[in-house]
Amino acid sequence: MKKNLLKIVLLVSCLFIAYSNQAQHPKLQSGPMPGYSEMREAVVWVQTNQPARVVMRYHPTDNPKEVSFSNTVVTSKERGYTAHLVADKVSPGMRYKYEILIDGKAVKLPYPTEFQTQKVWRWRGNPPEFSMLTGSCAYINEPEFDRPGKPYGGDYRIFENMASHKADFMIWLGDNMYLREPDWNSRTGIMARWTHSRSVKELQPFLASTHHYAIWDDHDYGPNDSDKGFYNKNLTLEAFGYFFANPTVGVGDIQGAITSFQWGDADFFLLDNRWYRDPDNLIAEGKTILGEKQRQWLLDNLVTSTATFKVVVMGGQFLSTAKMFETYSNNGFDGERALIIDFIHRHNIKNVVFLTGDVHYTEMSVLREEGKPTIWDLTFSTMTAGPNPRGGEWNNTLRVPGTVVTSRNFGKINFRGERNNRELVVECYDTDNKLQWQQVIKEER
Repeated sequence: MKKNLLKIVLLVSCLFIAYSNQAQHPKLQSGPMPGYSEMREAVVWVQTNQPARVVMRYHPTDNPKEVSFSNTVVTSKERGYTAHLVADKVSPGMRYKYEILIDGKAVKLPYPTEFQTQKVWRWRGNPPEFSMLTGSCAYINEPEFDRPGKPYGGDYRIFENMASHKADFMIWLGDNMYLREPDWNSRTGIMARWTHSRSVKELQPFLASTHHYAIWDDHDYGPNDSDKGFYNKNLTLEAFGYFFANPTVGVGDIQGAITSFQWGDADFFLLDNRWYRDPDNLIAEGKTILGEKQRQWLLDNLVTSTATFKVVVMGGQFLSTAKMFETYSNNGFDGERALIIDFIHRHNIKNVVFLTGDVHYTEMSVLREEGKPTIWDLTFSTMTAGPNPRGGEWNNTLRVPGTVVTSRNFGKINFRGERNNRELVVECYDTDNKLQWQQVIKEER
């Protein structure tokens, strides 16, 4: 009798949960997710599962009566049923609560939905303190399309723990989803893969109240180790633009998943290490990962930046001296690596920090030379894809001791301190939200 009663209770509970999820809105697929944030504008992304009329209603957290609405978007199959909703009736340095309306009906969610605008602070006081999260390699299992055997992905609860940090924003470091063989040759496959990966339930609370920026790497660009020759890159770039809400997708006449943004006293340069990349197996002089135009764009911005910290974000490791797989030191790309390092040193550009992923283990690297500015490389990998248990054995002579993590993890960076005395507190957390290491990078003057 007790067993039967327990079964009935469990069945009712399951039905209630299913009903509650559907009650949020039957046309909601995934999201919402704040994208870029500026002082007078912010954007929120959302995805439906069929054509729908979508709009965002928002108000300052301390003034529910001051209601505004975003633009209205009718989602379409061609764009993966995604919408970018722009909040343009905002003020700097404010937090806003928002809700999504689908076909006129408000979506009720059991977790906070908030976005913020950046502060006006220059010539007024100290730079704002802020925090960010980062990580790479988010593999979401789908058995019918995965390789047979042990699932490659797992521990999706990492996203729930990431949400608990309540960081200002997240930077996805590439391989944000993994295109499989049935996916990368068609619009249908590409959209299906993005939709499947974005819809995992553990991810939704993290999406809803943290701003998100992204680059890509080979697996969300195309097949493994893809380069500039991938024939369908225009379509995967189009999809990338639909599923993230970066400030831009490309800069001027430079194509690819490249953009830039500022937050406080830091400049962030988000690079594309696939669009212009020479093949790894190509034997040639002057091989490039970034391409001439993108590389020059980066160097021009580094030399003109007045930000305290210049954060360069790219898919593969930059500083590591290990000639393994797709590090910048391997496959004939070390010449371009040396060119960038020489430029930073020659122009005395201080506080340059590379933020990288790809290798399925985490480590910090640092290049210190007498009389030259220090260069850092913070590698955070992997979030949910299979870890690389032997990564710490790679011969990286620039590795900071004690920073290798070969289990699933993510990074957190706190930007803090008064003007002219800023520092980065860099931390690595595992899937269980346990601190693995902490390092402090002091501003060089």
